[in-house]
Amino acid sequence: MKVMKELRELQTPELDSRLKEFKKELLKLRIEVGAGTGTASSGKVRRTKKNIARIMTLLNEREVPRQ
Repeated sequence: MKVMKELRELQTPELDSRLKEFKKELLKLRIEVGAGTGTASSGKVRRTKKNIARIMTLLNEREVPRQ
């Protein structure tokens, strides 16, 4: 998966900043959908949510050492 390879190469502070960016973007998309201006497609909302989940997974993997 190309996205995961790119994310794995990033350092933890960079991942934190990307996570904040994606969360802001998701908030904007949800506001657009809720207001009915709906220029945001549901696909973009879905991709943003998945990217947030990917980053959070990577951060959790780095936080918890494997046994």
